[in-house]
Amino acid sequence: MLRDKFFKEVENVQHPNEKLVKTHCSYCGMQCGMNLRVNTHTNKIIGVEPRYDWPVTVGKMCPKGVTAYQQTNHKDRLLKPLIRDHAELKGTKEGFREASWEEAYNLIAEKFTNLQAQYGKDTLSVFSGVSMTNEKCYLTGKFARVALGTRYIDYNGRFCMSSAAGGFLRSFGVDRGSTLPWTDIHETDCLFIAGSNTAECHPTSMFRVWSVQERGGYLIVADPRETPIARRADVHLDLKPGTDLALANGIAHLLIKKGYMDEAFIQLHTNGFQETKELLKLFTPEYTSKITGVEVEKIIRAAEIYGKAPNAIVMFARGIEQQHKGVDNVSAYTNMALITGKIGRPFSGVATFTGQGNGQGGREHGQKADLLPGYRKLTNPKHVEEVCQVWGITPEEMPKPGVSAYEMFELMEKKEIRGLYLLCSNPAVSAPNLNFVRKAMKQLDFMVCADFYLSESARFADVVLPSVTWSEDEGTVTNLEGRIIKINKAQEPIGVSKPDWQMQVELAKKLGKGAFFEHLKTTRDVAEEFRLASRGGSADYYGATWDKIDQQDGVFWPCRSEDDNGTPHMFLDKKFYHPDGKAKICALPYRPPAEETTMEYPLSLTTGRVVYHYLSGNQTRRIPFLHDMCPDPYVEVHPTTAKAYDINHEEVVRLYTKRGEATYKVKITEAIREDTVFVPYHFGDEDSINLLTIAALDPISRMPEFKVCAAQLSKIATKENGNREEETVY
Repeated sequence: MLRDKFFKEVENVQHPNEKLVKTHCSYCGMQCGMNLRVNTHTNKIIGVEPRYDWPVTVGKMCPKGVTAYQQTNHKDRLLKPLIRDHAELKGTKEGFREASWEEAYNLIAEKFTNLQAQYGKDTLSVFSGVSMTNEKCYLTGKFARVALGTRYIDYNGRFCMSSAAGGFLRSFGVDRGSTLPWTDIHETDCLFIAGSNTAECHPTSMFRVWSVQERGGYLIVADPRETPIARRADVHLDLKPGTDLALANGIAHLLIKKGYMDEAFIQLHTNGFQETKELLKLFTPEYTSKITGVEVEKIIRAAEIYGKAPNAIVMFARGIEQQHKGVDNVSAYTNMALITGKIGRPFSGVATFTGQGNGQGGREHGQKADLLPGYRKLTNPKHVEEVCQVWGITPEEMPKPGVSAYEMFELMEKKEIRGLYLLCSNPAVSAPNLNFVRKAMKQLDFMVCADFYLSESARFADVVLPSVTWSEDEGTVTNLEGRIIKINKAQEPIGVSKPDWQMQVELAKKLGKGAFFEHLKTTRDVAEEFRLASRGGSADYYGATWDKIDQQDGVFWPCRSEDDNGTPHMFLDKKFYHPDGKAKICALPYRPPAEETTMEYPLSLTTGRVVYHYLSGNQTRRIPFLHDMCPDPYVEVHPTTAKAYDINHEEVVRLYTKRGEATYKVKITEAIREDTVFVPYHFGDEDSINLLTIAALDPISRMPEFKVCAAQLSKIATKENGNREEETVY
């Protein structure tokens, strides 16, 4: 408290030769408020201060946010375009030379044009990310479909948020990551958090979580690991990886059996209850315990706490979503809120912890294979016509839906896709089954990558374009609540780097499509077209002007007109977005993980984040403090398991699955199940755990099953001189 008081007193103090630029963090969906400190003589960012006027985090910042400003003027920044001279060196740092923008653009236009002339429009693909502003995400979708004319565009949210999107769409008819504002959290009576290591992945939300317990409320956590938040939980449901669907069904079974239903809400505002009730009869506490490994008493206690709570919020993250049944998991946990009527009112609802900074907005406005701006569908002729009117093309010119992110790599391997334009993503680290993905990238005829560092993925490119960091441009992003906020420019781009939207406008001209983009001369020009393109969609941003965003500390979508102040709470009128206005309670049979353990592979491997790193680590591994705090990956092993394998703390072991192998130091901890091992996924090259993960895809979201696959450990015996002698497998 004394620390907070001190920072509040010194906040906004104008230091000599400095100015403060009000903005938000570049990392996760919390989008913590910050002021960037800029030297007025050099016009360079030199530091950061927390913002106490930002209602979501109220001056809180995590280790990543405190050091985020160090990205911008880092020694590793790409300052000029690079062209590869040596094709045989693809995948390495070597073989590039510096070039002018003109030379780089001309080469891209020539190669892309020739590939399409020989193999058709759809031989090109775009793979993008959601750490960009809404304006950049919007224009990337337009660039793919208008400038390139390809159907193949998808994004890294397919590895992050797509299951949440699929579950919300099925249950509610609309995909907004939270049905209520984050400022409601600390005033609820119960938090049921599933598959979220919140204290490390979204640490600046924890003061609200602890506040619930301090007020006498309850915290329930479902996670295979005893994470920091699980240690403080009133009930820790320590389930086997990949069994979340059974657990959610088991809780719902008890909510019905114990009479915690809201029968009036179910009858008036939902469909599917009777079918679901019938299916849930199977999921007794004993049956649920057998599948999940969670004690019967814990399951009963969790259901009682949630059921009795006057208000409650169900929250979840990648732990339940990154599975080949991730959409079912999301809908199953959502069933809990619908069965009890704890939704569509303050302090109750459903929310997901968004992983990337614009994980919400980035999936709404045209980067997904089947979607157009405003969350319109490419399969809906009316939706296509509405967007075509804004873009100035005919419906016949609009490409058809493409395929998901991982499936694009499969088409690259088959040579059906021969060209790739990659931006704001690092799939050479973040995709599953990396041996396959890297092979597919290496055999592309031509690849372009836009990034501000030479990432592991950029090393596969033929041309690398230097983009700007978040602090060198402006625009909007949508945080994990569904609140549209403003990112402000703090310094001019370094070197000759450019914003991605500007590259796309200039490339479109080289490709003969300049007429559709030449009016976009500033970020605000893109923002105005973007607002218009989203107008009338379910994710309607039309009324969220930049002035309104500044005045209100953000605007919750939908915001349909300039007189509309936005929608902090969804479904207050109990009207959902399905045609009949009702939500769907989903009957969801349990399915086991795609790859179950065997005698040969007896351990369940799961992956996740640590507090010091972000996604593939392309940014955070370069920041000295963050690197020093977590320089290398490791494998968490339970003491009993370590004893069985005769391995010691910090001993190096080989971890392998059917897809690959890697060596890691052992971290022995009681915070992991005996049948489970955990490795963080922020590391590249041969340290990447995604060399081992499985690409089993959810049938709806096409999300890969990052969170569970069958694995084995082997002890690496060494000679006295330290050389490896042999491996012992148990």
